[in-house]
Amino acid sequence: MSDFILEMKNITKTFPGVRALDNVNFSVKRGEIHCLVGENGAGKSTLMKVLSGVYGYGTYEGDIVYNGEVQHFKGIADSEAKGIGIIYQELALIPELSVYENIFFGHEIVKGKVIDWNETIKRASEVLKKVRLDVDPSTKVKNFGVGTQQLIEIAKALSKDVKLLILDEPTASLNEDDSENLLKLIKELKNQGVTCIMISHKLREVIEIADTLTVLRDGATICSLDATKDKITEAEIIKHMVGREINNIYPVRQEKKIGDVVFEVKDWTVEDPKKGREILHHVDLKVRKGEIVGLQGLMGAGRTEFALSVFGNTPGYKITSGEVFMDGKQVRPKSPRQAINEGIAYVSEDRKGNGLILIQDIKYNNTIANLDALIDKVVINENEEINVGNYYKDSINIKAPSIEQKVGNLSGGNQQKVQLAKWMFVHPKVLILDEPTRGIDVGAKYEIYTLMNRLVEEGMSIIMISSELPEVLGMSDRLYVMSEGTITGELTREEATEEKVMALAIKGTKER
Repeated sequence: MSDFILEMKNITKTFPGVRALDNVNFSVKRGEIHCLVGENGAGKSTLMKVLSGVYGYGTYEGDIVYNGEVQHFKGIADSEAKGIGIIYQELALIPELSVYENIFFGHEIVKGKVIDWNETIKRASEVLKKVRLDVDPSTKVKNFGVGTQQLIEIAKALSKDVKLLILDEPTASLNEDDSENLLKLIKELKNQGVTCIMISHKLREVIEIADTLTVLRDGATICSLDATKDKITEAEIIKHMVGREINNIYPVRQEKKIGDVVFEVKDWTVEDPKKGREILHHVDLKVRKGEIVGLQGLMGAGRTEFALSVFGNTPGYKITSGEVFMDGKQVRPKSPRQAINEGIAYVSEDRKGNGLILIQDIKYNNTIANLDALIDKVVINENEEINVGNYYKDSINIKAPSIEQKVGNLSGGNQQKVQLAKWMFVHPKVLILDEPTRGIDVGAKYEIYTLMNRLVEEGMSIIMISSELPEVLGMSDRLYVMSEGTITGELTREEATEEKVMALAIKGTKER
């Protein structure tokens, strides 16, 4: 038997106007953890969709050799029947169904002509043990956090007797504890004989877990590195990914022009009536002109709730006290439109769900937040809309054939640039960035960091919410740390260290 469970030979896949994969060769050894890395749009997810049958036989060129045999997968069911399972970044669970119903959804255990629920529950309990998940299988999936749901997805794959497990950005939405737990599980699955392919932008995780690492760039295989023989560094991976060395992922600002306080929040307290408690407690925060202010904290600390509430987007929240000032003038945005009019913009952490209209094109998304600027009498000036779309496409390097490209077909990094362009066109004084680099590669991150520097050099002010502590430390002029809905500390760039920030992040409200 071959050492390779999988060999993908000369795979070429084209879409209208785009060559997504160009003679890609990709081989995976039996029983290894193989990480697939590359910039957004490099072809990683497309390659895995070819492998799993999403793009069926006949829609691509080249051969898939699995367990020594050439495969002609016409759909996902064909690849699953051979023991190949794929878990996407967007989880495919049904929230209203129980854990055991989700695990066996689509491949139900049937006795006669009816589903054998007793056997289903028994088998679900067994497979949950394999992923070290001690939960009641009858509980609805919606009652669990993202980390637990990720494990349920893996349990679902294991219930199909998977031999090759593909994980596409499995830790993108997880906190550090859940991410570490998932990486441990992947190592355990390897010991149980499951071969894993993991796509990830988190290079520290890749270095920690990979036996072999393959880099794609612009739809082509650049290299494969054997991590069992030689120590692989982040710098080496980045060089292969982007085709050049990036010595400092956080670009140095050429000129700092930090001015007077432009935005201030005082005594901001918010209640969630559904939960029957306060979710933000007496928050005080200020931002100066031309400054990047980081907002750090663990998941659930209240960072996004703070951003949404000052932006006037309060889904069921009740603001019980507090004041917001713009240039010394008190304002109280009761809606996002009022916030925009006052010079505040908010870039959502969920670009696909809340930030963009995926079925629309780039120019539509770029201009939708400020249509008033395009209206000529009573209709939208389409020529001006095209001019705006092309300006931002060129200005912030949105990689697409044209501004007519549907946003849903762009890579994550380019979707994020479109979302940023949408709010740049509003010309805000204060731009709130919620997880601005989540799920995008190191090259796109560098471009967004460079753009952030450019915006503050031009006089804009930025509040950056991020779960990646090195990012906050690398980009912020000053930062606030939140814990359990309150500010537990304020640090300058010079004062801030990972240890100090983490100590403040775990500081409870009882110590206020």
